[in-house]
Amino acid sequence: MDDRRFDEILRAQLQRTLDRTDLGWLGEKYEGKVRDNYSDRARGERVIVVTDRLSAFDRVLTSIPFKGQVLNQLAQYWFEETKHLAPNHMLAVPDPNVMIVRECVPLRGEFIMRAYLTGVTDTSIWRAYSRGDRLYCGHKLPDGMKKNERLPDPILTPTTKAEHGAHDEVASADELVARGLVSAEHMKRAAAIAATLFDFGQRRAAERGLILVDTKYEMGVTPDGEVIVIDEIHTPDSSRYWYADDYHERLARGEEPRSLDKEFVRRWYVETAGYRGEGEIPALPDDVRVEAAKRYIRSYEIVTGRPFVPDTAEPQARISATLHGRRKA
Repeated sequence: MDDRRFDEILRAQLQRTLDRTDLGWLGEKYEGKVRDNYSDRARGERVIVVTDRLSAFDRVLTSIPFKGQVLNQLAQYWFEETKHLAPNHMLAVPDPNVMIVRECVPLRGEFIMRAYLTGVTDTSIWRAYSRGDRLYCGHKLPDGMKKNERLPDPILTPTTKAEHGAHDEVASADELVARGLVSAEHMKRAAAIAATLFDFGQRRAAERGLILVDTKYEMGVTPDGEVIVIDEIHTPDSSRYWYADDYHERLARGEEPRSLDKEFVRRWYVETAGYRGEGEIPALPDDVRVEAAKRYIRSYEIVTGRPFVPDTAEPQARISATLHGRRKA
């Protein structure tokens, strides 16, 4: 598809992004920042609808054309590629925006792996370092580092898992255990899974000419006590990617690395709108929304090596019909 035609498709989709769902017949609904979850405890399953909502600064800011399709299909790709390393919750993907998963109890923390000194949010490792902090989530950081420089070793920097509309809090692994949010046994297992998946993700990204800078994992516990990976993995929403080819040159010049993730949108809000998550949310211009969509799609194609084929059907009706058909089958 030529660029002009694809641009037309993206702009047309601005008017029919998937920003909410109403599928209560599927089960009990829980609405996350991006995903709408419907739990059917009798079946032991959960239906996850990945919307086009974009969140940053712990706020839902806007919607991006085809974002949900990209995230869902990237999560499917990574779950399939890493199932030999760690069990995950995926059972089926009946629609570009939908994943059927095993029901489990989420751990009350998010497991963030970092390999670089970067970030623009108030809780980012760079913001803490630039304030003079040299202890971050229990890890000692060396003096003399500059923004976007590689850390001596990857580190685990958990956060609390905030309710929708609240703010996550950074914490050390020991703090999460001490506060009773995660058991010591579950923390040990989750930390091991996170380190293994991050190492795999970094190596796979390098093969694609990318740097996997940092990423977030979520874990859950199945009824039989197994810790498994849930939510998503290595997508542009949960991960920061940089292009590798000019990283060192840009670092030497003090320039920001070229990114392939939603950091592009975060920077627009911070640098253009002066917004960091407090107060009324500025409207994101359509040109920025279209550029964000292109970056999400590019991330899918680079990481998977496959062309992205968007489904342009009205998403609410399509998803409802697909899931009704699955129930009847």
